[in-house]
Amino acid sequence: MMKKIHNKPELRNNRKQLRKNLTSAEAFLWKHLQKRKFEGKKFRRQHSINNYIVDFYCAEEKLIVELDGEVHNNPAAEDKDTKRDKDLSELGFSVIRFENKMVFDYLPSVLQEIKDNFKKE
Repeated sequence: MMKKIHNKPELRNNRKQLRKNLTSAEAFLWKHLQKRKFEGKKFRRQHSINNYIVDFYCAEEKLIVELDGEVHNNPAAEDKDTKRDKDLSELGFSVIRFENKMVFDYLPSVLQEIKDNFKKE
């Protein structure tokens, strides 16, 4: 039997809390990704994979979109993010990251980059 890696029950409360308390950048981007609004793809927010809770996840594309605020701008956080991205990549997922500011200032570019990371048919 395959080990469950998606939405582990023990992370349910954490996921719920994060969904209730989205950052302004997450809430802004979510408006564009929810309900298959973007390219007809289904995105989930605050989805857990293994012991990580990712900001946005598109199962069809095995694509993870992470938004980084100021808390990510230090060596310890960068090391943690690098390890996390490597772990998720080894499970077969693509991870792309944007700074929160990018979502507000360059939304069309952010959406284009997300689209560019979809697998080509």
